[in-house]
Amino acid sequence: MSPEQLDELGRNDSWEGVKAVVAGFGVSGFAAADNLTHLGASVIALDESPGDEERQEKAKLLGILGADVRLGEGATHVLPDDVDVVVTSPGWRPTAPLLAQARERGIPIWGEVELAWRLRDPDNAAPWLAVTGTNGKTTTVQMLDNILRTAGLRSVAVGNVGLPIVEAVMDPEPYDVLAVELSSFQLHYTSSMGAEAAVVLNIAEDHLDWYPSMTEYAADKGRVYEHVERACVYNVADEATMHLVEEADVVEGARAIGFTLGTPAVGQLGVVEDILVDRAFIEERQTSAAELCQISDLASAAPHYVQNALAAAALARAHGVSQAAVRDGLKSFRPDGHRIEVVAEADGVTWIDDSKATNPHAAQASLQAYDPVIWIAGGLAKGARFDDLVASIHDRLRAVVLIGQDRDVIASALAAHAGDLEVVELDDPDGVSALAEAVEIAAALAKPGDTVLLAPGCASQDQFRDYKARGDAFADAVRRQL
Repeated sequence: MSPEQLDELGRNDSWEGVKAVVAGFGVSGFAAADNLTHLGASVIALDESPGDEERQEKAKLLGILGADVRLGEGATHVLPDDVDVVVTSPGWRPTAPLLAQARERGIPIWGEVELAWRLRDPDNAAPWLAVTGTNGKTTTVQMLDNILRTAGLRSVAVGNVGLPIVEAVMDPEPYDVLAVELSSFQLHYTSSMGAEAAVVLNIAEDHLDWYPSMTEYAADKGRVYEHVERACVYNVADEATMHLVEEADVVEGARAIGFTLGTPAVGQLGVVEDILVDRAFIEERQTSAAELCQISDLASAAPHYVQNALAAAALARAHGVSQAAVRDGLKSFRPDGHRIEVVAEADGVTWIDDSKATNPHAAQASLQAYDPVIWIAGGLAKGARFDDLVASIHDRLRAVVLIGQDRDVIASALAAHAGDLEVVELDDPDGVSALAEAVEIAAALAKPGDTVLLAPGCASQDQFRDYKARGDAFADAVRRQL
């Protein structure tokens, strides 16, 4: 089948005769393989990992339905013959042998997001409100979903968080709107998507072990703005996001909408005297602003959390949600654990778990919310540098405790920009015991008025299963210490 013929296929067409390879058999890979099999395609699903018992059961189920699932070492080395399309999981680098072979043979490569966009119901396609950025994506999407539900809409958080997008678009009971979180990896393999409204929350160094440069990383983030129908929302404090809007090819009439922690200009959402206001989606925006909620209504007054709330509000307002629903949705929302979560307060010291801060930009946002701080950091740096972070927040720090594989990267930045600061490095490879020791040291150093902050600035997989396990270990250690 030619790429042109493939482009004509949708959810109401028979995919019989289409040979599809699904690269990766995780959550999104299974969803893609399952639905392509249901549509009649001949599916081969490949993954180097045999996976756990649940993955094995899913493989058996798809085998019964007619798919060919190949799991284990060597399964992804060679692309099968006569393939019409490859649907790749988001974490696969373009240099992966299977994808390189597909490009050499001129075979289209889609991500699960691209597949989902093509499988929307042409008669009842729910609009997408899309969120990307280096940090804050999940919180913003969950805020947005809560606002949409508060407005009485059938909404769901999908994509990089929550339900796979393919499952959402194929649901026999259609959604009114989708709140879509998209990583740069997902956007890399997306070409035809056109969100109703989209935001890039921020651009900062991350995933430089995947991307050759920041330019390529930012370009993938900017793909979220392509073909936008109503609003491209950007961060006034981050010029890179505005430039991505300027470069985007959007539907005629789409607006650029900024959000800011300062007083908003016309066409922006912002903050006036601790009140979140809208000067973009009201008729009187030239002369006035509409109140959305107060900062005190939010679960956190941390600057980056307020920015997330403004971005979610902007997307909801672009969809036509009322001021009241935005207010009530933001007031009732509580973020998931491990995001600037207060673990304990004792003897005048506050203990905060922000294990979700997995890169320097996220850690910086967290550190800027507290003063003075005893900072617990470290893990997998993913090629990131910490000089800018340390230079900007060193005056807030009283001491630093470093753990994890790449702690020396942070230590070097601290030596260069905060040489007089007390820094303790722990070389214990066991994450649980390292965090327990870090908490013990922090407790000895802390004084009334201090905040002990776990904001690692690094990924967790050197010592933990994920950031949640790291945060749980920190919280457990704090409770034992106190």
